Amino acid sequence: MSATVRPDAGVSAGAGWPLLIGQHDDASLTDHLLSPIWQTRPGWWWLFGLSCAGTLLFIGTITYTIARGIGVWGNNIPVAWAYAIVNFVWWVGIGHAGTFISAFLLLLNQRWRGSVNRIAEAMTIFALVNASLFPLLHLGRAWFFYWLIPYPATMGVWPNFKSSLPWDVAAVSTYFTVSLLFWYLGLVPDFASARDRAATLFRRRVYGLFALGWRGAGYQWARYRAAYTLLAALATPLVISVHSVVSLDFAIAQLPGWHSTIFPPYFVVGAIYSGLAMVIVLLLPMRRVFRLGDVITNAHLDAIAKLMLTMGLMLAYSYVIELFMAWYSGNQFERFTYLVDRPAGPYAVLYWVMTVLNVVTPQLFWVKRFRTSGPILFIASLGILAGMWIERFIIIVTSLNRDFLTSSWHFYAPSWVDWSILAGSVSLFAFLFLLFIRFVPSVAISEVKELSLGLGEGQVDLAPIGSVEAENA
Repeated sequence: MSATVRPDAGVSAGAGWPLLIGQHDDASLTDHLLSPIWQTRPGWWWLFGLSCAGTLLFIGTITYTIARGIGVWGNNIPVAWAYAIVNFVWWVGIGHAGTFISAFLLLLNQRWRGSVNRIAEAMTIFALVNASLFPLLHLGRAWFFYWLIPYPATMGVWPNFKSSLPWDVAAVSTYFTVSLLFWYLGLVPDFASARDRAATLFRRRVYGLFALGWRGAGYQWARYRAAYTLLAALATPLVISVHSVVSLDFAIAQLPGWHSTIFPPYFVVGAIYSGLAMVIVLLLPMRRVFRLGDVITNAHLDAIAKLMLTMGLMLAYSYVIELFMAWYSGNQFERFTYLVDRPAGPYAVLYWVMTVLNVVTPQLFWVKRFRTSGPILFIASLGILAGMWIERFIIIVTSLNRDFLTSSWHFYAPSWVDWSILAGSVSLFAFLFLLFIRFVPSVAISEVKELSLGLGEGQVDLAPIGSVEAENA
């Protein structure tokens, strides 16, 4: 029995925009949201082929690195930490917004998350896959990765817990496990919907296997809600703890620019900031290509843009506090790093580009029209992603290339292998994400149905599906 939306369903979304456009019933809404996994668009094949080529480049450069050693990178002394750790911190940060949008906003009962949480959760999984590779490559001998795990060694040799690498392994593996469980649990009802509408026996069996016998019974929904809320409660503290642990990789060192108590909150804010930007970069093309403007509306774009503005302001505050504390401390090395070397040293251009991208760009989102403009949001988000990568580069490289002794100063420049690994990791992320949107429901059908039934808190617009209003939302 189909359920048609009521004209008085819900209340107005934050800025007055609807969270759902169209007079949907259960069947039409399910078919609409499952359509991307039944139909392969020509543009998908082009992007998939490009991402495959980039992934092969990634595999090739990793193989070359392992065969020749990390001397093929631009690393030197004193810049022993460089691209591998820069990329690691950047990818871990991107993965934070998925858990933030899904778990934290679920506990706060923010109904607008229902149309974007699946994309954000998938982004988290794929970003963590990338992030986990770089500490292993940074080891130099990646085949000894198990030395980072506290296993019962017969020789009595245990991991060096004074090293920050075992911390990262524990933090990232815990975060990945909880995020994967949270993502998969949310997919179970939608896998059942795909099973029931699959056109071939093979697809029915595959989706039925992943649906775990889901039939939509009342007792199943009760247990599902309890488990989903429990996982959200477990995942929420990880947003804070994981990147705090990553920040302590630096803060425990006695290097100027690293030894700072502001690093844990500073890194967490930056992580959520870059993750939200990646959500926008993924969301806007999907919304246009698959014509999802009726379920991913201006209300969702406005909410994410406001969150980005908030995180951008908090990040700008962290920058100011860093400069103030370097001056106020009276430490000559801290003053040199923050007030001389970074703004006027060999990487000064990157420092000012970072400042503009991370501090000035989000100020666009004070304007209501810019918060819902697809081109402006997309370009601004790309700029923020680039700015956050440069920030990691500035933090790591400028504190290492000029430390306490001028006799040990050395300029760092990345090699072609460094650049290829970065480009390849982006390609691997795109490869995994394209497979996701091709075979997995990319919008949470069950949660969007709550809005169509008037159970959510978002305003529902009665424009027909596929209308001009939906496409322009």
